Amino acid sequence: MPALHVVCPNCHARNRVPADRLKDKPRCGVCKQTVFTGHPAELDDTSFAAHAEGSDIPVVVDFWAGWCGPCRAFAPTFSAAAAQLEPKLRFAKVNVDEAQQTAARFNIRSIPTLAIFRDGKEIGRQAGALSPQQLMAWLAQFY
Repeated sequence: MPALHVVCPNCHARNRVPADRLKDKPRCGVCKQTVFTGHPAELDDTSFAAHAEGSDIPVVVDFWAGWCGPCRAFAPTFSAAAAQLEPKLRFAKVNVDEAQQTAARFNIRSIPTLAIFRDGKEIGRQAGALSPQQLMAWLAQFY
């Protein structure tokens, strides 16, 4: 079984994990923390590239802001999806006020916006908050 590269949500180190061991709660070789926590990773301008470009599993990113009501309302739905779908997908959140370079790079004009990255390339985008059913249906096409 081939090994996949998975980025640690804590220290952002790239780890090789055998594909058949992803569900076995693998630990980071650097910081020794669990690689899949069931919670979205908080990313900034510095750590975004490590995850979007360094992971062999698709990375689902929620671009959001603390002042955005729909973003705050959608957050529990996004977190529940992370708990249910990791390690098939990696979930991450990017605060557009704090990671302005990343938001500008991907032309984020409205929030919340979801984007999915595979091998550093954006492969899907969805604007607006989704219901749990809508989110799961949208995500199903990417894993």
